[in-house]
Amino acid sequence: MPEPYQILPKRGRDTSKNDYGRLFVLGGCVGYTGAPTLCARAAVRAGAGRVYLGVPESIYTITAVKNDEAMPFPLPDREGKLSQDAFTAIVDRMKKCDVTVFGPGLGRTEETFRLVRAIVRAAEKPLVLDADAIFAVSRDLSLLDRAKAPIYLTPHDGEFATLFGDRAGRDRAAETTAFAKAHRCTVIRKGAETICARPDGRTVVFHGDNPGMAKSGSGDVLAGVLGAFLCQLPEQWAAETAVWAHSLAGAICAERLGEYGMNPTDIINALAEATKKMTAEA
Repeated sequence: MPEPYQILPKRGRDTSKNDYGRLFVLGGCVGYTGAPTLCARAAVRAGAGRVYLGVPESIYTITAVKNDEAMPFPLPDREGKLSQDAFTAIVDRMKKCDVTVFGPGLGRTEETFRLVRAIVRAAEKPLVLDADAIFAVSRDLSLLDRAKAPIYLTPHDGEFATLFGDRAGRDRAAETTAFAKAHRCTVIRKGAETICARPDGRTVVFHGDNPGMAKSGSGDVLAGVLGAFLCQLPEQWAAETAVWAHSLAGAICAERLGEYGMNPTDIINALAEATKKMTAEA
């Protein structure tokens, strides 16, 4: 029998885009235009009803050209990165959406760090923190403890080390579980064994990732799938389902293209077959 997180429910016949959630992807900067686009494209492919993509005004034109299904819009920036002047517009969009993914390609400046802190404090709905947003939070972990919204973190081992300190790496599953419980968040720790740890102590270890996924952009794809599934599925298994679908899509790519030649865009395209297989097993 499949595990609960390996199954997607069949969609009802009488439904519309309004039934599958509004996702807000927030990130990008000059030099990192690909990350937010990969995240948004993955979310569309994973079935989110509407995907909005907020990026610095400096990269809006590039982002708009790259995205047909997702809906990009410009936000105030400074030197190519989101500025604190964007805060009001960001919070307004967050209130209109069901889930926010924050961080892909964000960049690191003191101003972006302040913006991350302000967004975490203001969030009232599920918030996925990825990439540079994780680094910003690592500078003040009390933000996680005081957060009103459910928080999801998607670190690789290097990013997790900034959260957990010098002890990171001794027992990946145990320390990821401990962090999730201590800071009341869900942690998806990426790697050859991806660990999904819940604040209630429930932890699932996945062994399906392959070396072909060890490329820049694969994590942005996972963040988009996670955001999409949080919009559509019961929270109980959404994170684990996202990890499973991402891994299954990677396996499909490895079989067809080989581990050297596959890339994150291939994983996005393979999500269609992965989610079809998961739905057929329902």
